[in-house]
Amino acid sequence: MCGIVGAIGRRNITPILIEGLRRLEYRGYDSAGIAIRDAGGRIQRIRSVGKVASLQERMQESPIEGELGIAHTRWATHGMPAERNAHPHMSGEQVALVHNGIIENHAELRQELLEKGYQFTSETDTEVIAHLMADALKQNPDLLSAFKQAVSRLVGAYSLAVSSPDDPDRIVVARAGSPLVVGLGEGENFVASDVFALLGETQRFIFLEEGDLADVRRDSVQVYDVTGEPVERLEVSSKLNAAATDKGPYRHYMLKEIFEQPAVVAETLEGRIHNGRLLEESFGFETKALLDRTKRVQIIACGTSYHAGMVARYWLEEVGIPCNVEVASEYRYRKSVVSPDTLFVTISQSGETADTLAALRGSKQQDFLGSLVICNVPESSLVRESDVALMTRAGPEIGVASTKAFTTQLVALRLLVLALARRQGVDEAQLKAWVEELHALPRQMEVVLNLNDAIEQMANGFAERSNALFLGRGPFYPIAMEGALKLKEISYIHAEAYPAGELKHGPLALVDAEMPVVCALPDDPLLDKVLSNLQEVRARGGELFLFSDQRVKIELDNYQSLTLDDICTTTAPIVYTVPLQLLSYHVALLKGTDVDQPRNLAKSVTVE
Repeated sequence: MCGIVGAIGRRNITPILIEGLRRLEYRGYDSAGIAIRDAGGRIQRIRSVGKVASLQERMQESPIEGELGIAHTRWATHGMPAERNAHPHMSGEQVALVHNGIIENHAELRQELLEKGYQFTSETDTEVIAHLMADALKQNPDLLSAFKQAVSRLVGAYSLAVSSPDDPDRIVVARAGSPLVVGLGEGENFVASDVFALLGETQRFIFLEEGDLADVRRDSVQVYDVTGEPVERLEVSSKLNAAATDKGPYRHYMLKEIFEQPAVVAETLEGRIHNGRLLEESFGFETKALLDRTKRVQIIACGTSYHAGMVARYWLEEVGIPCNVEVASEYRYRKSVVSPDTLFVTISQSGETADTLAALRGSKQQDFLGSLVICNVPESSLVRESDVALMTRAGPEIGVASTKAFTTQLVALRLLVLALARRQGVDEAQLKAWVEELHALPRQMEVVLNLNDAIEQMANGFAERSNALFLGRGPFYPIAMEGALKLKEISYIHAEAYPAGELKHGPLALVDAEMPVVCALPDDPLLDKVLSNLQEVRARGGELFLFSDQRVKIELDNYQSLTLDDICTTTAPIVYTVPLQLLSYHVALLKGTDVDQPRNLAKSVTVE
């Protein structure tokens, strides 16, 4: 969602802040702003609606320089996208502030501050914090002391960075429910909501923990825990690099990330399978001990990660492990009954998904066996707060519509299933066959990518359509859901997914010659059932767009079909995801939408 960047040094930090904002553009935003303390001791602020490029144009008209500053990209929550609602927010000339998250008690704080004579110029909850800081500074001119006082009044989720024209030597920051990282330099230090923002400046980071505050100066960083006591936090050397966030020769990040999938799937498997066996020791001793006791699984996730969990349910129950899968935003607000020996599994690309993180924290008050997270970001909150982690190795995913993060989640889940299958008594010959199917997966994905040009031609059938229907059975139902989600995310075509067997229970009413129907046809035990359902679509005039295994014989009319090579049964849901991603991408190109940053969406959903 929103992005924070801050810097304090002995050089002009304006280019650092702008580059940091640019690197955070993938998160999704509607406005941007920057506040710099200049050589005269005044805070100069420039804000703009739209892209960071618009902010840069404004800054070319009115250049500002300084050695201390904060900057922000905003995704609207309170108040429409408008310059008055863009960050940084200020209270007169006293304080500048940027904020990610939502302040739940902003209404009562606003009323209190209005009664004290403070004037509001925005509809945001953030401006409340700026005035609260200014009020605290009247009582205590020390920036850190005033900050502690103001933060103590806040209820909700936030990461904050604050500067003052009266204090040239520090930025104060806080984190509660929204990620924040401190980047370490030589004679300069940085803050950001995401390490990607700072990779051009440093590889050394301190990840603030829940409730932490930090006093960030040029030559030092002092962290305070939730009790207000000074505390040492581990310095981490990031393995990411700035080049990882470049598009390279690709037109869009999404296309680059689709084509990276064979490599990142191979990386996710590296060191975890070998010579037809699962190397379970690669999971770590603590994970092994937890899985030894696991009899049931509860999966919690949101969006694309939820679809990955739904696929895993079919896999888990096939080997005799009962599994429930729920959307985090629903699960966290209802009473649930926890069966004995149930493992709590969360799935998240970013590891900062607010609802999933809240569900994990709530699970600690329930009788779960323990918690395991499947995640792509080692330093994330979900990884730090779970008992054990099974990391995907997708690398940075910049496109808002997830692609390689999804397929690597499925691979990690498949590895988890194999580990539990062994404990269920599945024989070694079957386990070896399943491991070999995983080993073949990267190559099968590479072959599917060769269909890119043909899928581009197929996309022409969607260019003038307003709706689409995706069908699937078994584990291909959640794959259909993922395909529909991708299409609606980036092309803005309304798309829905249904179990193919549910057609007669309502969706057939929508089918006519204007309704494209998309379906994967793997050669599996449900094939004949799906073909029968597609006959129902054709009888109503619907046009079919099919992706089928080479062994499948299609006896239908009015359809477009692309044939995939002989695909392994258990990994087929992963492989068939790829053409659906490419179809959505090429349809979006025809529609002329912003593929990497679709409207109204954000990459990392760190608020409810």
